[in-house]
Amino acid sequence: MGSGLRAVAALCRPFTLLPPALGFASGAVTAAGAEPSIPFSSDVLLHAGIGTVMAAVLNAASNALNQIFDLEIDRLNKPERPLPSGRMTLRTAWTWTMTLYAVALGLAWLVAPGGRRDCFWIVVVAAAFTVLYSAPPARTKRFGLLANLTIAIPRGVLLKVAGWAAVKPALTLEPWFIGGIFGLFLLGASTTKDFADMPGDARAGCRTLPVVYGVRRAAWIVAPFFVLPFALISAGAAAGILTGHLLALQLLAVVLSVYGLFVCALMLQRPEALAAERNHPSWAHMYWMMLLAQAGFAAAYLL
Repeated sequence: MGSGLRAVAALCRPFTLLPPALGFASGAVTAAGAEPSIPFSSDVLLHAGIGTVMAAVLNAASNALNQIFDLEIDRLNKPERPLPSGRMTLRTAWTWTMTLYAVALGLAWLVAPGGRRDCFWIVVVAAAFTVLYSAPPARTKRFGLLANLTIAIPRGVLLKVAGWAAVKPALTLEPWFIGGIFGLFLLGASTTKDFADMPGDARAGCRTLPVVYGVRRAAWIVAPFFVLPFALISAGAAAGILTGHLLALQLLAVVLSVYGLFVCALMLQRPEALAAERNHPSWAHMYWMMLLAQAGFAAAYLL
């Protein structure tokens, strides 16, 4: 791969693209398996496939936009990234960012089962949240829990609902309940990326939870979000809100809760390591938990 393509890949951050892609696909599979279930026709597979690619492209656009507005922060926190390292100009970064957003919205427009455009409008709202997070004048990244909320809504709640809308109208409680589980998880877990960025964030006036409360207290604040959201899987299945396989959903709730407790132990055993290590293991585990949860939901609704 040439140096230019490597810079583009670094701008898009490929590792972060898999969870949203799988999240959309999982949402579509969940919708197909939810009562009343529908067969996986070519039309269902087509819309789910287009939406899966769209979710990855939209996340790449969001990553690129964030790096543009985080340039001064990255000069201190992540100088190896394309912009602070000089491997890419701001003009090129803007070109890629706008192209990626345009492609994502174009793909979302094609996800129109039965002529419905609800998936497209959900994606429009999600894209708007990514702009609010990174770009002035809103730049919610500066405001602690509000920053987490601006991440949790598009990447947790709306992602799942958009995937559902690629198959069925998202007019029932079930898709929003599932999205709420993922949104609640990200409301706390997304802070794992902030611990190592404290010096640059503090200098730039971004009042993330670790900057405001310190490493140890912030770790205790976010720890419950690695466990408690998954109790909602068990509760939702028992109440009949979730119509997937009951035993599979209960098992998924237990596995994710145990995994979450393991991540909490990693964070709370040596909280100071969260800020000392560039990529603390809890950050990677957040992504692996997302992947496991997405795959688990799909499996529970396929049974």
